[in-house]
Amino acid sequence: MMSLLFLLLLLLIAPPGSALEFRYHDSVQVEQYLLHINKTYSSITHLHSLGTSVQGRQLWVLVVGSSPRQHTVGVPEFKYVANMHGNEVVGRVLLLQLIDYLVKGYHSNEPSVTQQLLNSTRIHFLTSMNPDGFEESHTHCLYSQGRFNHNGVDLNRNFPDVFSGHRQGEKREMEVQAVMSWLNTESFVLSANLHGGALVASYPYDNSNGGSELVGGASVTPDNDVFIHLAKVYSYNHASMHRGERCHDSKQFTDGVTNGYQWYPLSGGMQDYNYVWAQCLELTLELSCCKYPPVTQLPQLWQDNRPALMTFIQQVHLGVKGRVLDGAGVPVQNAVVEVLGRRNLYPFRTNHYGEYYRLLLPGLYTFRVSFPGHHVLTETLSIPYGPDRYSALTHDFLLQLVATTTGPAPGTISPPCNSTHNWNPLEGGGATTRPLWVGFGLLVGLGAWLNSLLS
Repeated sequence: MMSLLFLLLLLLIAPPGSALEFRYHDSVQVEQYLLHINKTYSSITHLHSLGTSVQGRQLWVLVVGSSPRQHTVGVPEFKYVANMHGNEVVGRVLLLQLIDYLVKGYHSNEPSVTQQLLNSTRIHFLTSMNPDGFEESHTHCLYSQGRFNHNGVDLNRNFPDVFSGHRQGEKREMEVQAVMSWLNTESFVLSANLHGGALVASYPYDNSNGGSELVGGASVTPDNDVFIHLAKVYSYNHASMHRGERCHDSKQFTDGVTNGYQWYPLSGGMQDYNYVWAQCLELTLELSCCKYPPVTQLPQLWQDNRPALMTFIQQVHLGVKGRVLDGAGVPVQNAVVEVLGRRNLYPFRTNHYGEYYRLLLPGLYTFRVSFPGHHVLTETLSIPYGPDRYSALTHDFLLQLVATTTGPAPGTISPPCNSTHNWNPLEGGGATTRPLWVGFGLLVGLGAWLNSLLS
């Protein structure tokens, strides 16, 4: 009897083949809808939980793609996160609509953008990072009731911050810990965090300590040109964001984009954390002047944002991707892949599969690739525009083993950055730990030297 009632409830939420209703679904209804989608479209979806909120609600993630259950080499990982502030609800609605649009469009008889996107990209949806806040929120456009999690903490001020260092007595909230752990398990390339209360695409950095990153009132990343491009891609594919029109208590934004710090500085933000430690370029998308708009406005908000949401995902195919291979042709983890002229606070490294992904605009770029026990490799690549072809340029770097050495490979190896992303380099006096592969590299070099003597 209970199973029959559950099935009837699912049919009421989203009858097969029908459009998802435009309204605010509570946490139970969202869970039931995601379970329904995962069951109905099991070949292209995978549903899992990152953990729970303070009040025990699941932090559900739906993965959509042609190979949803695991990473495929060469296929970039993309994510959308919504409802980080519980009373900013438009992103939550839009992601449910986007999921519905993608899974139904994939099975269309006609070739479509949806099919090309899901065949070339693995897309992750966290529809609500703060379900407790949503359940406590009020439907007012401006008031902040429900913004914080159940412990009264702003989740977008709770991440480790490279500019602020260790903040005495700070505790990571459960929802933040869950997202940080998520970033350890997936090699995300591009991401957006959906908010409300303004109409603008904001890009890193959100913070600064007054160092060289501070330029003309903005806190500028080494990939500033890419971030501005990404922000404009969203704003110009949105119905009106690019006009830069101001909301009630906001400023005007040229082209509908802004540097986060230049708008207002904040410490402990999620987009800076993604970029600095997870090698994931993330934007903060403010999608409506009203944080909790009337239900009657939701269909128009979907129409305003749908082209931008789709086109932004496609940008994950900017630049270049590939693997770093050691002297034996084996992909290696933790190889440093640097683009000359872009000195990241922590260098980009290859993942568990030996892969690297670098979002770059079309042009000539010189790469410097290093791995212990091998010669430093320098190569210049001409990079085309990849999103139109749903693929970045693919290029593997083949390293050469140092045959005889009593020390590190020629060239300067970039300083290590903790690969778990949970570590704040400024905590504990900024001490660094020696990665395991350093010892392995020395053993390789010693083995090669002994072999040369025996020969």
